[in-house]
Amino acid sequence: MAMSADGKIATASRAVSTFSSARDHDHLYELRATADAVMSGARTVDLNNHTLGPGAERFRKLRLSRGLAEYNLRVIVSGSGSVDPGAEIFQHRFSPILVLTSRRAPTAALKKLRAVADAVKMTGTRDVDFAVALRWLRAEWNVKRLLCEGGGELNDALFRAGLVDELHLTICPRVIGGRLAPTIADGLGFQNLSDAFQLKLNSTKRVGDELFCVFTRCS
Repeated sequence: MAMSADGKIATASRAVSTFSSARDHDHLYELRATADAVMSGARTVDLNNHTLGPGAERFRKLRLSRGLAEYNLRVIVSGSGSVDPGAEIFQHRFSPILVLTSRRAPTAALKKLRAVADAVKMTGTRDVDFAVALRWLRAEWNVKRLLCEGGGELNDALFRAGLVDELHLTICPRVIGGRLAPTIADGLGFQNLSDAFQLKLNSTKRVGDELFCVFTRCS
């Protein structure tokens, strides 16, 4: 995730905007080149025209040099099944697209998604059961390393489920403001500070005016 100095990942209007540097953009693809699959929430995919692909040839070669498939799997999360079947990601068929949803997704929405996705997996009654979903990704699609790129509600669900191993965070020299502007972990959050997800700082690197941080979960 990339965030502003005041902890925001977008404006309150959630308008599409890129506020990090070209170096951070490359960093995103470098991280994708370590993962079997890249995952994002439905709103992030719909609003940003993301394809969740591996990027330019140099990044695809990097994947191959690490023994990974040239193109990563792509995973979209939508508990309500509301992801737009006409979204940009479905127009690019270079690798399988998997949709994780819950049993509250309407039958009509599921039918549309099954027509454009390579697989649709329902877990959980109202919200996606990520523990079950990730086991399915491992068993059926051989996903050993999964990169999640947000948004905030999806990140929050993963933190609350205790399923985050690393956090790669770029801090950018900009203040966005706004009480309604999203952060890296929105959603329900933790009700008590004692329950908060604990991390430790593994490394920092300054490039220009940006700070690249890597956190790992505390054991």
